Amino acid sequence: MYCVHVVGARPNFMKAAAVVRALAEKPGMRQSLVHTGQHYDQNMSDVFFRELEIPEPDFNLAVGSGTHAIQTGQIMMRFEPVVEKVRPDWVLVYGDVNSTIAAALVCSKLRIRVAHVEAGLRSFDRGMPEEINRLLTDQIADLLFTPSEDGNQNLLREGVSAERIRLVGNVMIDTLVRLLPKAAASLPERLPPQYGLVTLHRPSNVDDPEMLRPILQVLGEISRELPVIFPVHPRTRQRIEQLGFRAGENLHFWQPQSYLQFLGLQQRATVVITDSGGIQEETTFLGVPCLTLRDSTERPITVSVGTNVLLGHDLERLSSEVCAILGGHKKQGATPPLWDGHAAERIANIISAG
Repeated sequence: MYCVHVVGARPNFMKAAAVVRALAEKPGMRQSLVHTGQHYDQNMSDVFFRELEIPEPDFNLAVGSGTHAIQTGQIMMRFEPVVEKVRPDWVLVYGDVNSTIAAALVCSKLRIRVAHVEAGLRSFDRGMPEEINRLLTDQIADLLFTPSEDGNQNLLREGVSAERIRLVGNVMIDTLVRLLPKAAASLPERLPPQYGLVTLHRPSNVDDPEMLRPILQVLGEISRELPVIFPVHPRTRQRIEQLGFRAGENLHFWQPQSYLQFLGLQQRATVVITDSGGIQEETTFLGVPCLTLRDSTERPITVSVGTNVLLGHDLERLSSEVCAILGGHKKQGATPPLWDGHAAERIANIISAG
């Protein structure tokens, strides 16, 4: 059997790493990795292959940045000749980025089977481009691997047949479990005993100066009570510089961190403030309080079961939640079912049987 994995953005790498490893254990399995190049720089691509122990991509489409239409179209145009040439038994797509829907569309028209890893997640906010990618990919994929029961219910409600749906758990947690010991060793020697960890990249938070400025001001206020470490996405750093914002003594703007470095920082953090989907999941597993600056989340299980609190853009509540955590009143969460480090094994068993 021959499987092709399509990755294009940072979160895809952590998910694919676990599935590649699990499928490699199956006799007679051949695999290829296609990197679309949707996100490409040293900290967002190459280092992840080294840390996650993924083989170098067999194909790099080198698409680069662009509008959603240009990027999706370029991926389709460059991926089609690759998949026509190799004719795999399965193409596995991950998450909800433009690479996901582009590869799924190509394969559906060539009648090549597609499996969607992390299917069924919904924010119910069609203003998010990722929500459109999720909805469309799940309609055309042949197998839908869901990370939690709410994903199954979303798909069934949308008319997807139960035969296509498999609840397997969260493959991102597989990679986290495997690499957590290494993550601790990758931390800087000197870290404050307590600190807040911040990551922001969504346009709704960083592209509008009238939103970004007050967020930075509140982070500055929080840093007077709790040191704040903020590894800054390149686009976010550009926006901060345009504002002319100057950080205080305890608000530390860092360069983007590798997967292992950031995972280690999360594990030690007093609180994580984010707008990332994957970090909502990782903090839930780690038992670290997570405050999410978004109006909606496609991972509601991290709120209903885990440690995540959805704040929207209520910055007064952001401050009060941090104060509560520092006062010892943090949200107590639990690990969702099947987030046990073996999701990729379940996927490999299903794929190899078919």
